[in-house]
Amino acid sequence: MTDPWAWRQPYMDGPLGLWLEQLPRQVEQVWRERAHGDITRWRQIIAQLPTPTISSIELTSSRVRAGTQKDCDEETRQHLVQLLSGLHPWRKGPYEICGLHIDTEWRSDYKWDRLQSHIQPLKGRLVLDVGCGNGYHAWRMLGEGARLVIGIDPTQLFIMQFEAIKHFLGGHYPVHLFPLGIEQLPPDIKGFDTVFSMGVFYHRQSPFEHLADLRGALCNGGELVLETLVIEGGEGQVLVPQGRYAKMRNVWFIPTTETLHKWLQRAGFKDVKLIDVSVTTVDEQRSTEWMRFESLADYLDPQDQCLTIEGYPAPRRAIFIAKR
Repeated sequence: MTDPWAWRQPYMDGPLGLWLEQLPRQVEQVWRERAHGDITRWRQIIAQLPTPTISSIELTSSRVRAGTQKDCDEETRQHLVQLLSGLHPWRKGPYEICGLHIDTEWRSDYKWDRLQSHIQPLKGRLVLDVGCGNGYHAWRMLGEGARLVIGIDPTQLFIMQFEAIKHFLGGHYPVHLFPLGIEQLPPDIKGFDTVFSMGVFYHRQSPFEHLADLRGALCNGGELVLETLVIEGGEGQVLVPQGRYAKMRNVWFIPTTETLHKWLQRAGFKDVKLIDVSVTTVDEQRSTEWMRFESLADYLDPQDQCLTIEGYPAPRRAIFIAKR
Protein backbone atom coordinates (compact mmCIF):
# COMPACT_ATOMS: atom_id res chain seq x y z
CA MET A 1 0.00 0.00 0.00
CA THR A 2 1.30 3.45 -0.92
CA ASP A 3 2.35 5.61 2.03
CA PRO A 4 0.01 8.65 2.01
CA TRP A 5 2.67 10.68 3.80
CA ALA A 6 5.57 9.85 1.47
CA TRP A 7 5.32 13.31 -0.14
CA ARG A 8 6.89 14.81 3.02
CA GLN A 9 10.27 13.18 2.52
CA PRO A 10 11.95 15.87 0.35
CA TYR A 11 11.09 18.53 2.96
CA MET A 12 11.98 16.76 6.19
CA ASP A 13 15.50 18.19 6.41
CA GLY A 14 14.33 21.77 5.82
CA PRO A 15 12.47 24.26 8.02
CA LEU A 16 9.17 22.45 7.40
CA GLY A 17 10.55 19.21 8.85
CA LEU A 18 9.51 19.98 12.44
CA TRP A 19 5.87 20.48 11.48
CA LEU A 20 5.76 17.69 8.91
CA GLU A 21 7.01 15.29 11.59
CA GLN A 22 4.00 16.21 13.77
CA LEU A 23 1.46 16.53 10.97
CA PRO A 24 0.20 12.91 10.71
CA ARG A 25 -0.46 12.84 14.46
CA GLN A 26 -2.25 16.20 14.36
CA VAL A 27 -4.53 15.09 11.53
CA GLU A 28 -5.22 11.70 13.09
CA GLN A 29 -6.14 13.42 16.36
CA VAL A 30 -8.68 15.63 14.60
CA TRP A 31 -10.38 12.69 12.94
CA ARG A 32 -10.29 10.66 16.16
CA GLU A 33 -11.42 13.31 18.64
CA ARG A 34 -13.30 15.98 16.70
CA ALA A 35 -14.71 14.30 13.60
CA HIS A 36 -17.93 15.82 12.25
CA GLY A 37 -21.08 13.76 12.68
CA ASP A 38 -21.42 13.41 8.89
CA ILE A 39 -17.85 12.27 8.28
CA THR A 40 -18.82 8.62 7.67
CA ARG A 41 -21.45 9.63 5.10
CA TRP A 42 -19.04 11.98 3.36
CA ARG A 43 -16.37 9.30 3.14
CA GLN A 44 -18.90 6.85 1.74
CA ILE A 45 -19.72 9.37 -1.00
CA ILE A 46 -16.05 9.67 -1.94
CA ALA A 47 -15.66 5.89 -1.93
CA GLN A 48 -18.54 5.60 -4.42
CA LEU A 49 -17.21 8.15 -6.91
CA PRO A 50 -16.77 6.72 -10.43
CA THR A 51 -13.29 6.45 -11.89
CA PRO A 52 -13.53 7.52 -15.54
CA THR A 53 -10.42 7.86 -17.67
CA ILE A 54 -9.61 11.55 -17.49
CA SER A 55 -8.35 12.86 -20.83
CA SER A 56 -7.13 16.28 -19.68
CA ILE A 57 -6.60 18.50 -16.63
CA GLU A 58 -6.95 22.31 -16.58
CA LEU A 59 -5.64 24.34 -13.63
CA THR A 60 -5.09 27.74 -15.25
CA SER A 61 -8.58 28.79 -16.38
CA SER A 62 -11.58 29.96 -14.36
CA ARG A 63 -12.94 26.42 -13.88
CA VAL A 64 -10.58 23.91 -12.34
CA ARG A 65 -11.35 21.08 -14.74
CA ALA A 66 -10.85 17.31 -14.82
CA GLY A 67 -11.78 15.63 -18.10
CA THR A 68 -14.32 16.55 -20.75
CA GLN A 69 -17.91 15.60 -21.48
CA LYS A 70 -16.64 12.72 -23.62
CA ASP A 71 -14.90 11.10 -20.65
CA CYS A 72 -18.09 9.64 -19.20
CA ASP A 73 -21.65 8.93 -20.33
CA GLU A 74 -24.74 10.82 -19.21
CA GLU A 75 -25.82 8.13 -16.76
CA THR A 76 -22.45 8.31 -15.00
CA ARG A 77 -22.60 12.09 -14.99
CA GLN A 78 -26.04 12.08 -13.35
CA HIS A 79 -24.75 9.63 -10.75
CA LEU A 80 -21.91 12.05 -10.15
CA VAL A 81 -24.41 14.89 -9.62
CA GLN A 82 -26.22 12.79 -7.03
CA LEU A 83 -23.03 11.93 -5.17
CA LEU A 84 -21.40 15.35 -5.17
CA SER A 85 -24.67 17.00 -4.16
CA GLY A 86 -24.32 14.99 -0.97
CA LEU A 87 -21.36 17.26 -0.11
CA HIS A 88 -23.55 20.40 -0.26
CA PRO A 89 -22.97 23.32 0.24
CA TRP A 90 -20.20 24.01 -2.28
CA ARG A 91 -18.84 27.45 -1.40
CA LYS A 92 -15.64 27.90 -3.46
CA GLY A 93 -15.01 27.15 -7.12
CA PRO A 94 -16.01 26.78 -9.92
CA TYR A 95 -15.11 23.24 -10.93
CA GLU A 96 -15.90 21.07 -13.93
CA ILE A 97 -15.77 17.27 -13.78
CA CYS A 98 -16.29 15.36 -17.05
CA GLY A 99 -18.49 18.17 -18.37
CA LEU A 100 -20.38 18.62 -15.08
CA HIS A 101 -20.23 22.25 -13.99
CA ILE A 102 -20.12 22.64 -10.20
CA ASP A 103 -21.44 26.20 -9.99
CA THR A 104 -20.30 27.15 -6.50
CA GLU A 105 -21.55 30.04 -4.36
CA TRP A 106 -18.39 32.06 -4.90
CA ARG A 107 -16.81 32.80 -8.25
CA SER A 108 -13.43 32.37 -6.61
CA ASP A 109 -11.74 32.93 -9.97
CA TYR A 110 -12.67 36.63 -9.70
CA LYS A 111 -10.48 36.97 -6.62
CA TRP A 112 -7.65 35.06 -8.27
CA ASP A 113 -7.81 37.32 -11.31
CA ARG A 114 -7.52 40.39 -9.07
CA LEU A 115 -4.31 39.23 -7.39
CA GLN A 116 -2.52 36.97 -9.85
CA SER A 117 -0.54 39.61 -11.75
CA HIS A 118 0.59 41.39 -8.57
CA ILE A 119 2.10 38.60 -6.50
CA GLN A 120 5.52 37.04 -6.79
CA PRO A 121 5.45 34.25 -9.42
CA LEU A 122 4.67 30.97 -7.67
CA LYS A 123 6.86 28.76 -9.84
CA GLY A 124 8.97 26.53 -7.60
CA ARG A 125 7.67 28.04 -4.37
CA LEU A 126 6.45 26.38 -1.18
CA VAL A 127 2.98 27.77 -0.51
CA LEU A 128 0.67 27.77 2.52
CA ASP A 129 -3.03 28.61 2.01
CA VAL A 130 -4.61 29.50 5.37
CA GLY A 131 -8.39 29.07 5.46
CA CYS A 132 -8.20 27.36 2.09
CA GLY A 133 -11.84 26.24 1.87
CA ASN A 134 -12.17 23.27 -0.47
CA GLY A 135 -8.89 24.02 -2.21
CA TYR A 136 -9.96 25.90 -5.34
CA HIS A 137 -7.19 28.48 -4.98
CA ALA A 138 -4.70 25.78 -4.01
CA TRP A 139 -5.27 24.16 -7.42
CA ARG A 140 -4.82 27.54 -9.10
CA MET A 141 -1.57 28.01 -7.18
CA LEU A 142 -0.37 24.65 -8.46
CA GLY A 143 -1.39 25.72 -11.95
CA GLU A 144 1.02 28.65 -11.59
CA GLY A 145 3.89 26.26 -10.92
CA ALA A 146 4.08 26.04 -7.12
CA ARG A 147 6.39 23.24 -5.98
CA LEU A 148 4.15 22.33 -3.02
CA VAL A 149 0.83 23.73 -1.78
CA ILE A 150 -0.43 22.97 1.71
CA GLY A 151 -3.90 24.19 2.63
CA ILE A 152 -5.33 24.28 6.14
CA ASP A 153 -8.97 24.78 7.08
CA PRO A 154 -10.79 23.44 10.15
CA THR A 155 -14.09 22.98 8.27
CA GLN A 156 -14.09 19.24 7.62
CA LEU A 157 -16.69 19.33 4.84
CA PHE A 158 -14.28 21.44 2.77
CA ILE A 159 -11.56 18.81 3.22
CA MET A 160 -13.97 16.15 1.96
CA GLN A 161 -14.88 18.29 -1.07
CA PHE A 162 -11.18 18.63 -1.81
CA GLU A 163 -10.76 14.85 -1.63
CA ALA A 164 -13.64 14.43 -4.07
CA ILE A 165 -12.07 16.83 -6.57
CA LYS A 166 -8.64 15.27 -6.09
CA HIS A 167 -10.18 11.87 -6.91
CA PHE A 168 -10.64 13.12 -10.47
CA LEU A 169 -7.62 15.40 -10.80
CA GLY A 170 -5.26 12.72 -9.52
CA GLY A 171 -3.55 11.99 -6.23
CA HIS A 172 -0.03 12.53 -7.54
CA TYR A 173 -0.21 16.34 -7.48
CA PRO A 174 1.71 18.14 -4.67
CA VAL A 175 -1.43 19.72 -3.19
CA HIS A 176 -2.51 18.66 0.31
CA LEU A 177 -5.31 19.97 2.55
CA PHE A 178 -5.67 19.31 6.26
CA PRO A 179 -8.39 20.03 8.86
CA LEU A 180 -6.18 22.32 10.95
CA GLY A 181 -5.76 25.96 11.92
CA ILE A 182 -2.64 28.08 11.63
CA GLU A 183 -2.18 27.94 15.39
CA GLN A 184 -1.25 24.27 14.96
CA LEU A 185 1.91 25.15 13.06
CA PRO A 186 5.07 25.47 15.18
CA PRO A 187 5.72 29.15 15.96
CA ASP A 188 8.10 31.03 13.67
CA ILE A 189 8.67 28.01 11.44
CA LYS A 190 9.90 30.19 8.53
CA GLY A 191 9.05 27.43 6.08
CA PHE A 192 7.00 28.91 3.23
CA ASP A 193 7.91 31.19 0.35
CA THR A 194 4.32 32.48 0.00
CA VAL A 195 1.50 32.47 2.53
CA PHE A 196 -2.08 33.27 1.56
CA SER A 197 -4.74 34.34 4.08
CA MET A 198 -7.95 35.10 2.20
CA GLY A 199 -11.28 35.60 3.92
CA VAL A 200 -9.88 34.72 7.35
CA PHE A 201 -8.60 37.90 9.02
CA TYR A 202 -11.99 39.31 10.06
CA HIS A 203 -12.92 36.01 11.70
CA ARG A 204 -10.00 36.21 14.12
CA GLN A 205 -10.57 37.65 17.58
CA SER A 206 -6.94 38.80 17.77
CA PRO A 207 -5.85 40.40 14.47
CA PHE A 208 -2.26 40.93 15.58
CA GLU A 209 -1.95 37.33 16.72
CA HIS A 210 -3.08 36.21 13.27
CA LEU A 211 -0.58 38.53 11.58
CA ALA A 212 2.17 37.16 13.84
CA ASP A 213 1.22 33.59 12.94
CA LEU A 214 1.28 34.43 9.22
CA ARG A 215 4.64 36.15 9.49
CA GLY A 216 6.04 33.23 11.48
CA ALA A 217 5.11 30.79 8.71
CA LEU A 218 7.07 32.80 6.11
CA CYS A 219 10.73 32.41 5.31
CA ASN A 220 12.84 35.56 5.34
CA GLY A 221 11.90 37.56 2.26
CA GLY A 222 8.73 35.49 1.76
CA GLU A 223 5.50 37.08 0.62
CA LEU A 224 2.17 37.39 2.42
CA VAL A 225 -1.03 37.71 0.36
CA LEU A 226 -3.76 38.99 2.69
CA GLU A 227 -7.37 39.42 1.52
CA THR A 228 -10.02 40.65 3.92
CA LEU A 229 -13.07 42.82 4.48
CA VAL A 230 -12.41 46.55 4.82
CA ILE A 231 -14.44 49.71 5.28
CA GLU A 232 -13.99 53.15 3.78
CA GLY A 233 -12.37 55.76 6.00
CA GLY A 234 -9.05 57.00 7.30
CA GLU A 235 -6.19 55.75 9.40
CA GLY A 236 -7.19 54.42 12.82
CA GLN A 237 -10.78 53.63 11.91
CA VAL A 238 -12.11 50.12 12.54
CA LEU A 239 -15.62 48.68 12.46
CA VAL A 240 -16.35 46.33 15.37
CA PRO A 241 -19.81 44.91 14.57
CA GLN A 242 -22.24 44.51 17.44
CA GLY A 243 -23.77 41.09 16.89
CA ARG A 244 -23.78 39.94 13.27
CA TYR A 245 -22.26 41.43 10.14
CA ALA A 246 -23.99 40.41 6.88
CA LYS A 247 -25.64 37.67 8.97
CA MET A 248 -22.22 36.29 9.99
CA ARG A 249 -21.77 35.76 13.72
CA ASN A 250 -17.99 35.66 13.91
CA VAL A 251 -16.85 38.97 12.38
CA TRP A 252 -14.67 40.83 14.88
CA PHE A 253 -12.69 43.63 13.20
CA ILE A 254 -13.10 45.35 9.83
CA PRO A 255 -10.44 48.05 9.42
CA THR A 256 -9.96 50.67 6.76
CA THR A 257 -7.19 50.01 4.25
CA GLU A 258 -5.08 52.73 5.88
CA THR A 259 -5.50 51.10 9.28
CA LEU A 260 -4.66 47.64 7.99
CA HIS A 261 -1.59 49.01 6.20
CA LYS A 262 -0.32 50.30 9.56
CA TRP A 263 -1.21 47.06 11.32
CA LEU A 264 0.84 45.07 8.82
CA GLN A 265 3.82 47.37 9.37
CA ARG A 266 3.40 47.20 13.15
CA ALA A 267 3.37 43.38 12.90
CA GLY A 268 6.81 43.48 11.28
CA PHE A 269 5.99 43.26 7.58
CA LYS A 270 7.79 45.41 5.04
CA ASP A 271 7.08 46.54 1.48
CA VAL A 272 3.36 46.59 2.30
CA LYS A 273 1.25 47.28 -0.80
CA LEU A 274 -2.48 47.56 -1.37
CA ILE A 275 -3.14 45.93 -4.74
CA ASP A 276 -6.93 45.86 -4.96
CA VAL A 277 -10.15 47.07 -3.36
CA SER A 278 -13.42 45.66 -4.71
CA VAL A 279 -17.03 45.78 -3.62
CA THR A 280 -18.42 42.23 -3.50
CA THR A 281 -21.24 41.81 -6.01
CA VAL A 282 -24.11 39.35 -6.34
CA ASP A 283 -22.39 38.09 -9.49
CA GLU A 284 -19.37 37.02 -7.44
CA GLN A 285 -21.28 35.54 -4.47
CA ARG A 286 -24.75 34.05 -4.94
CA SER A 287 -26.99 31.07 -4.31
CA THR A 288 -26.85 28.26 -6.90
CA GLU A 289 -28.09 24.69 -7.20
CA TRP A 290 -24.77 23.71 -5.55
CA MET A 291 -25.25 26.17 -2.65
CA ARG A 292 -28.94 26.47 -1.93
CA PHE A 293 -28.76 28.47 1.30
CA GLU A 294 -28.90 32.26 1.63
CA SER A 295 -26.11 34.24 0.00
CA LEU A 296 -25.05 37.84 -0.53
CA ALA A 297 -28.39 39.11 -1.91
CA ASP A 298 -30.00 38.00 1.36
CA TYR A 299 -27.34 39.71 3.45
CA LEU A 300 -27.90 43.20 2.00
CA ASP A 301 -30.51 45.82 2.88
CA PRO A 302 -33.24 45.38 0.24
CA GLN A 303 -33.79 49.16 0.19
CA ASP A 304 -30.10 50.10 -0.02
CA GLN A 305 -27.57 47.65 -1.49
CA CYS A 306 -24.73 49.76 -0.04
CA LEU A 307 -25.64 48.47 3.42
CA THR A 308 -25.85 45.07 5.05
CA ILE A 309 -29.14 43.89 6.50
CA GLU A 310 -27.88 45.17 9.88
CA GLY A 311 -27.10 48.62 8.51
CA TYR A 312 -23.31 48.30 8.24
CA PRO A 313 -21.36 49.15 5.06
CA ALA A 314 -21.82 46.37 2.47
CA PRO A 315 -18.91 43.93 1.96
CA ARG A 316 -15.83 45.52 0.43
CA ARG A 317 -12.64 43.52 0.13
CA ALA A 318 -9.01 44.54 -0.09
CA ILE A 319 -5.91 42.59 -1.06
CA PHE A 320 -2.51 43.44 0.42
CA ILE A 321 0.88 41.96 -0.31
CA ALA A 322 3.80 42.30 2.08
CA LYS A 323 7.20 40.78 2.77
CA ARG A 324 8.70 39.22 5.86
